[in-house]
Amino acid sequence: MAERRQGRPDRPGDRRGPASGRSQDRRGPRRRSAQTPAARAREADPARSVAFRVLRQVDTDEAFANLVLPGALRSAGLTGRDAAFATELTYGTLRMRGLYDAVIADAASRPISEIDSPVRTILRLGVHQVLGMRVPDHAAVSATVGLARAQVSQGAGGFVNAVLRTVAGQDRSAWVDRLVGPLEDEVARLALEHSHPEWIVRALRSALLSARGARALEAGELAELLAAHNSPGPLTLTARPGLGAEEELRAAGATPAAVAPTAWELGQGDPGRIDAVAAGRAAVQDAGSQLLTLALAAAPLPGTDERWLDLCAGPGGKAGLLAALAGKQGARLRANEVSEHRAELVRHTLVGPVHGGADVEVTVGDGRDVGAAEPATFDRVLVDAPCTGLGALRRRPEARWRRSPQDLSTLGPLQRALLDSALTATRPGGVVAYATCSPHLAETELVVRDVLKRRADVDLVDVRPLLRDRDGAQLTGTGDGPWAQLWPHLHGTDGMFVALLRRRDGSLD
Repeated sequence: MAERRQGRPDRPGDRRGPASGRSQDRRGPRRRSAQTPAARAREADPARSVAFRVLRQVDTDEAFANLVLPGALRSAGLTGRDAAFATELTYGTLRMRGLYDAVIADAASRPISEIDSPVRTILRLGVHQVLGMRVPDHAAVSATVGLARAQVSQGAGGFVNAVLRTVAGQDRSAWVDRLVGPLEDEVARLALEHSHPEWIVRALRSALLSARGARALEAGELAELLAAHNSPGPLTLTARPGLGAEEELRAAGATPAAVAPTAWELGQGDPGRIDAVAAGRAAVQDAGSQLLTLALAAAPLPGTDERWLDLCAGPGGKAGLLAALAGKQGARLRANEVSEHRAELVRHTLVGPVHGGADVEVTVGDGRDVGAAEPATFDRVLVDAPCTGLGALRRRPEARWRRSPQDLSTLGPLQRALLDSALTATRPGGVVAYATCSPHLAETELVVRDVLKRRADVDLVDVRPLLRDRDGAQLTGTGDGPWAQLWPHLHGTDGMFVALLRRRDGSLD
């Protein structure tokens, strides 16, 4: 490490300019810019401008990139390669922000907090182009300086130029070695290298240890999981059963996914342009969400099977699949959501043929009150509980920077109350699926255990045999049961957790 420090790149203020030597990475020799700052572009190109605006909305308005980026692309008229470039620039910068901030602070010789927020965003965009994309150095620096001049000031352009020239003095692996090398704590090393807050890495480590055992950690699965969070997941669609969407998806270029019988993967293209998606016969949905919904519908029941409830239905993806399944089985579905806005999203999802003839009702109300108001009413209940979303960091990378351990103190009581209400609303012999898009033990196993301690009328059911791939084989790697945990690095899905609970039927004892 001492040798690397002796050869560190020159600082923005050094008269010598950036160091000339650097190692080569898989992209080959890096082309350097011979332009002076005054000769660089003074205007930002549309793709980089879109990425900047989206990231500013994420930072200042707490927006979600996956919600605002599509509209920003349309407004700018970006399609094809330009849209793909803006998308990778946006998501890649969000994912790797932790590492990039450390690189920027080192290159700028100042704490990242002392750099104005808009300039900080522009620098992150520039660093991602230099260290994370196949953009030649001279183009990345020139275009990012133009963005700084267009969005902030001429002075900001000069500062950005100096910092990025320093960053370009080393490749990504050299920067990782330089910044991670001195760290002795394994969690701190992994957190910085893979750009996750340390508390999330510790939580994921505990979850892996609980579900997969010490062998998983010894085999390096924690690093694999973190790396999976930094790789875009496949664009997965669901062909809602009984609605005839399969051939339409195939014709549109989608291919059957192996992990779930209803899952399809679309390699490229806009899913909204597929007629089956526009009509509701198919939808964009992670395969993990499909698996847990299918498991609830497949759980064996004694007695009637007529009334189903999605207790926390917004925005409606799982409700759409449940509706199609309910239609096939002759059941009625009630989709409940506490927010009127989100309930409207559910209604939009459930219009048209999506329900396959099922009787579907959307209601607005607090799920914590449903059990007391309608005890022993439903045969099957889904509790897709609000959570930190740590299982969906591939799709919502900003969540890793927005969430904190303090969120668990608010979410935990809500999750327990919703599960307890769902169990009360379930008739004897009926089943409840408790699901979260988070592997955090405080949101998964501990919630289920705490609720079971307070209730003598509930049994845990092993959900693992109900999680079947397209060939009908039981998924492996989901843990020792009776609940199941899905993993991005193993299953290619979001990190969904699901537990199945049956309300005890005294007549069966």
